Amino acid sequence: MEMKKRISLELRNRNPSEVSDLVVDNCRSSDGEVEGLTEDFKDLQFLSMINIGLTSLAKLPTFSKLRKLELSDNNISGGLETLAEKCPNLTELNLSGNKIKDLSTVEALKNLNNLKSLDLFNCEIANLADYREVIFKLLPQIIYLDGFDQEDNEAPDSEAEADCNEDGSAGPTGDYEEDEEEEEDVSDGEEEIGLSYLMKSEILQDEEDDEDYVEEDEEDDEDVDEDDDIVHGEKRKRDPEDDGDEDD
Repeated sequence: MEMKKRISLELRNRNPSEVSDLVVDNCRSSDGEVEGLTEDFKDLQFLSMINIGLTSLAKLPTFSKLRKLELSDNNISGGLETLAEKCPNLTELNLSGNKIKDLSTVEALKNLNNLKSLDLFNCEIANLADYREVIFKLLPQIIYLDGFDQEDNEAPDSEAEADCNEDGSAGPTGDYEEDEEEEEDVSDGEEEIGLSYLMKSEILQDEEDDEDYVEEDEEDDEDVDEDDDIVHGEKRKRDPEDDGDEDD
């Protein structure tokens, strides 16, 4: 796709001054010039121009607010000193996969005082002996080289993530959901235990009521038996007629 057409699509009916992020990867520049990219993008903070055939940065417009510049997989071999003039506030610069092979070329980045992350991976200069130690010494302002600091700690994915980790304002959210689930499980268990206890209490009460009822019935039966014994044990009065019969 033509660079100019790609930039027009990226604008999405906005004015260039309203754009903070611009990606034109895999398009083609014309003689080192990115057609359609002008200083009208005055609020641009992130610019990605990966694999667009750049050989020089001489025609790069001035972007005073630009903080992150992606230039990997191009044909840049020098002229990095122009970045300090045109992009003085850069904090991240990716030059991986370019034709940079001399320390003098990288030394031109010393004037980028805000530069914290530099990527030279897959450049010829990365094959030099003690490459990492030399670059960190040459550019003391940088913290991360090829994604790692001097103690081999990996760089955060973004500045926002780094800020969150530093002030402690951000943290994992999944733990809270798990805690809520555990509390619900405990509550359910307590309800089940309470319900079982109530049911058991009712069963025991019913059994006690049944036993009382049985005891009362037994007492009533005993009373009835005693009355029967009295009736059956009473002497029968003789009938005078029976006496006459016996005399005969």
